Amino acid sequence: MQIEFSASAPSQVSLTATIVNKGDMPAGLDTALVKGAEASRFKGSPGQLFEGFTTSGDTVARVALVGAGDKGADNRRLNLEKAGGAVIAKYLRSGEEALVLDLSAAGLSASDAGAVLLGAKLRSWAHDKYRTKLSSDKQISLKTVHVVGAPDGADTDWERQAAIARGVEFTKMLVTEPANIVYPESFVELCKEAFAGTGAEITVLGEKEMGELGMGALLGVGQGSRRESRLLAIKWNGGNDGDKPSVFVGKGVTFDTGGISIKPAPGMEDMKWDMGGAGAVAGGMLALVSRKAKANVVGVMGLVENMPDGNAQRPGDVVTSMSGQTIEVLNTDAEGRLVLCDALHWAQEEYDPAHIVDFATLTGAMMVALGNEYGGLFANDDTLADGLVSAGKTTDDKLWRMPLGPEYDKLINSPIADMKNIGGRWAGSITAAQFLQRFIKKGVAWAHCDIAGMVWSDKPGATHEKGATGYGARLIDQFVADNAE
Repeated sequence: MQIEFSASAPSQVSLTATIVNKGDMPAGLDTALVKGAEASRFKGSPGQLFEGFTTSGDTVARVALVGAGDKGADNRRLNLEKAGGAVIAKYLRSGEEALVLDLSAAGLSASDAGAVLLGAKLRSWAHDKYRTKLSSDKQISLKTVHVVGAPDGADTDWERQAAIARGVEFTKMLVTEPANIVYPESFVELCKEAFAGTGAEITVLGEKEMGELGMGALLGVGQGSRRESRLLAIKWNGGNDGDKPSVFVGKGVTFDTGGISIKPAPGMEDMKWDMGGAGAVAGGMLALVSRKAKANVVGVMGLVENMPDGNAQRPGDVVTSMSGQTIEVLNTDAEGRLVLCDALHWAQEEYDPAHIVDFATLTGAMMVALGNEYGGLFANDDTLADGLVSAGKTTDDKLWRMPLGPEYDKLINSPIADMKNIGGRWAGSITAAQFLQRFIKKGVAWAHCDIAGMVWSDKPGATHEKGATGYGARLIDQFVADNAE
């Protein structure tokens, strides 16, 4: 879907959507339209939409009023994104090929206008490539949004928002594609294509290189798969020379059967999105690179497939991580932390980060605790944690801080190795975080985001269809904007 700025509404477009503040009906509207909106209890609440028709001679125009909420609301930007998303949700598959989006009535700033358009763009993404028999009335029809009444500077702000949208859409694509399409090698190739010509530096380690570095934990997870594991790093030097980079690390288990500790069959198909952390990092990096962020940033992704082959890792095996610490693998379905521990150690060795943040669909226990409303946040540094929480509030990629402590740490002590990879029935998300913390060097500010409940949704949201949400990409971009640029 294309977004184009116009001085006036194209005469051939018969559909107009007008953004309206709550309780502030624009002057000059057709009386029938106003009365119809009142009868339908349209108040202008965020994302609320009323549709009617107006006539002028023999011409009939389709008109929508879309609520943006209170002009002075603290969450004004998110409300405007909801408004933009609501327009597209209504008309994306409506048969209309174009619409006029009128921003003149809501008193918007350039940034406000960008929020509306970002919401519209994000909500327009859909994945129909495998739906070969989709009936015509369910196919995407909307191709162009003509923006009129935009404030000065809106087109410039939109360039930034379009870059962010590009990153979020990349995350959605990676998370949505099935595991026979996105696997470690193809994930790397898709990133190479997406970042080609951007100036980002890409580093790829294969199994031979990782073996030489001693990454026994990561390699152990993938040893049962015919798909070779990879470690992918994307580096962007947009800041000052010598400034330490912000480093983001993503869990990229492109399919997770559980390994020998195999998962139940019902719902296993969902495990194509167990690479949602790596998808968030890749998309966040693409957003930053696309808008030429003035910061030094690195994204590192550990990419594996966890399969129950005759060569697969067994419960009870002991592996040696790149850090030299040994791990007793009691459950091969607690594999994400094994991937992350080597990726985290390598990232610290390689890049000497200002701070390091990992994203992972790590534990079902996180979903038990927080459902699908918040990602869990664990951190050894209050400033870093506060920055991530704040960025999440701005983008609606919400995070809720969880505890760490020595009382939980002792639950992962092993009688035969330095640690075990599970801690028992209780506090599963916390013991997973405690496991990762053992691989963070002294003095390094670190945060772990367990986003198991956030990367996929069984129902549509304000800026996404049912399915991949794109969670994490905007959070990374906003955190860098707030704290590193």
